[in-house]
Amino acid sequence: MTDQIQSAVSSRRQFLSIGTAGLLSMSFGDTAQAFTRKRLFRRRGPAIHTEKRGNPTVVVGENDYRYEVQHDWPQLPDQFTWQTTHNVAVDQSGNLYVIHEGDRRLTDHPSIFVFDPQGRYVRSFGNEFQGGGHGLEIRRESDGEFIYVTGYQHLKNFAKYDLQGERVWVQRAPMESGIYATGEDQATTGTWGRDRFMPTNFAFLPDGGFMLADGYGTFAIHRYDADGKWTSTFGSPGKADGQFNLPHGLCLDDRYEEPLVVVADRVNGRLQWFDLQGVHKKTLDGFILPANCDVHDDVLLVPDLSARITLLDKQHRQLVQLGEDAEWRKAVLKDGMALRTQPSEWQDGRFLHPHDACFDADGNIFVAEWVAPGRVTRLVRRS
Repeated sequence: MTDQIQSAVSSRRQFLSIGTAGLLSMSFGDTAQAFTRKRLFRRRGPAIHTEKRGNPTVVVGENDYRYEVQHDWPQLPDQFTWQTTHNVAVDQSGNLYVIHEGDRRLTDHPSIFVFDPQGRYVRSFGNEFQGGGHGLEIRRESDGEFIYVTGYQHLKNFAKYDLQGERVWVQRAPMESGIYATGEDQATTGTWGRDRFMPTNFAFLPDGGFMLADGYGTFAIHRYDADGKWTSTFGSPGKADGQFNLPHGLCLDDRYEEPLVVVADRVNGRLQWFDLQGVHKKTLDGFILPANCDVHDDVLLVPDLSARITLLDKQHRQLVQLGEDAEWRKAVLKDGMALRTQPSEWQDGRFLHPHDACFDADGNIFVAEWVAPGRVTRLVRRS
């Protein structure tokens, strides 16, 4: 992943030179329209404020999107350690679920952790994902809430669990798609390639089905029905609309009359919108390394692995970029991203590598960062 980040950022020097501009190329309005592109350049300084009310409080953002920063909000019991945090999700009771990649050698250590709405540890499970834990999403279904998890590296699988950590099913590469190497559905080594299965994240569909991004494998998106049966595949490696270079995250964008699926096309530095049959509808350029997405009311949340989080409105205009600071990003990327292993050098109100982020029911944001000692931040909505 390190080489991919350095390469992508290096190829976007012009983007970085405008500092906090947030270069966004828009190709759509509220509905699918003729494809056009516009460039927006917005110059802003980092919006980080410190308030004192007994203890210093750091607030990021501006205007109607200001958030109190609470780094390292959920605390692990002493017997556990974070091992590169990856994804976060919230259930209907407000409990936070966190998955880390995990150390494959620590087979007795869980990879999924649950915290109550006050950040107190509740339970943990998922030892089987150690060394390859990646994506985690929660969906309410007719018979309760369920967790969907992806395992990459040597795991090459995805699974469904109940909230207590009991497994419902587990699946491997969909060989019926015709795009995988022979035997890939039986592979147990971390072999990478465009004919390999390395799933990253899910988007849940209105009909009970879901889409699965093979983000580190074939760069394809698979669609499954409500029973978990594969039905179709779209996407391939490339730079054209409808193609991907590491489709790392995705989510359902239900802000419009026609629900669409948004794909974070990470190394291409863009978001792409598709209808539920996988037909390309829209493209938004100008990100650096968009990693995933989430929707709350009319706001789209996009964590970017290059030290910031972007919020967009329904017309895909930039509302705010949380943590954006070009000089800080240079420090984050310096020396092969050594800062991700040096928590004593991290600064309040600034991010290193947001790998995933999600909203809770109140519009607060949880952020999981791709850093070796792990970090999960709660951003409490202030305005």
